[in-house]
Amino acid sequence: MLLPWEYGVRNLARRPVRTALTMMALATVVMLVFVVVGFIRGLEQSLAVSGDDNVVLVYSVNSEENIENSSIPARTPALLTSSLDGTVNRFGLSHASPELYSGTRVKSESSDAGLGLVRGVTLAAPLVRRSVQLIEGNWPGDGEVIVGRLVPAKLGSSQDSMAVGKSVEFEGRSWKISGRFAAGGAAYESEIWCKLTDLQTATKRQDISLVALLLLPSSSAAEVELFCKERTDLELRASRETDYYATLQQHYKPVRLLAWMVVLLVSGAGIFAGLNMMYGAVAGRVREIATLQAIGYRRRAILISLIQEGVLLSAAGSLVSGFIALTLLNGMAVRFTMGAFTLRIDGVAILIGCGVGLVLGVLGALPPALKALRAEVAASLKAV
Repeated sequence: MLLPWEYGVRNLARRPVRTALTMMALATVVMLVFVVVGFIRGLEQSLAVSGDDNVVLVYSVNSEENIENSSIPARTPALLTSSLDGTVNRFGLSHASPELYSGTRVKSESSDAGLGLVRGVTLAAPLVRRSVQLIEGNWPGDGEVIVGRLVPAKLGSSQDSMAVGKSVEFEGRSWKISGRFAAGGAAYESEIWCKLTDLQTATKRQDISLVALLLLPSSSAAEVELFCKERTDLELRASRETDYYATLQQHYKPVRLLAWMVVLLVSGAGIFAGLNMMYGAVAGRVREIATLQAIGYRRRAILISLIQEGVLLSAAGSLVSGFIALTLLNGMAVRFTMGAFTLRIDGVAILIGCGVGLVLGVLGALPPALKALRAEVAASLKAV
């Protein structure tokens, strides 16, 4: 026969201070799990939505996977569009976006200079980067820039300092912010965009970093790749944009593995913390447990009741942590080497966080309960 369900609930209410402290400790552990899993999911989501299946990136073969180190002649876009039939053309404007991509020190009005990502673009950029949407202000003119919505997080500055009309400084010049843009969570959201010619003048460069080509649905990236292989004199390589960001996924795989290790370490620490608190809780109930055995309850029934209390505490702590994570952590911007992205508390993160919380409740209650039940009933009844 099992103990009544209400018995375990009443026991939690009998010790409100200890119950509250135990629940807070469990909630803290689960919250750390939410933060780490949200970091992993946010990084994966940012890289996953950054690529476009119909966009091919053409850059220097010597740059490997680091486009910021690429340098190709400024005539490359015209050469590509005249040689390839699959590039989209509308209104006489070729959908080939020449871009100069650079990492440089950027200073805002509210913070010291930090490492920022600047991309010099032309009017073809929004036609190729179809996820980019101007949410405020205007397209940049001479000496102006538009900033992604995650640029403040990347630079460690305030949102107000990145408002339209404010100024930023990089490459020895002051640039007025003419607008802000979003890109559906893509990596572009942590970048600053300006006119290509302005950035070339500021950096004293006449080359570009890459060309982004928007192809017709009937075309294949293999055509561009074949062209780059045949023209060995140009020293170009082509990669579908989705493949490029898939490669970055592999590049950051050690970071994700390290984050999962942190989840395991935090969970292990939480289990030991739960063991410590549950040992203290059970140690003060030795006579109660012995009395239950003396009046006829089996050890299995008492063990289930003690585990029930632990699971109730961990479930309550998981619910509290889940609510805080969804309301405060979800969408929080995080600075990273590749730029910035937002924490993502999605269904997977909720499942892992709450699952860890329930496991903590079971594993934290099981060993101390077994230890108390192994003691002799007569000796336990005499315990003080």
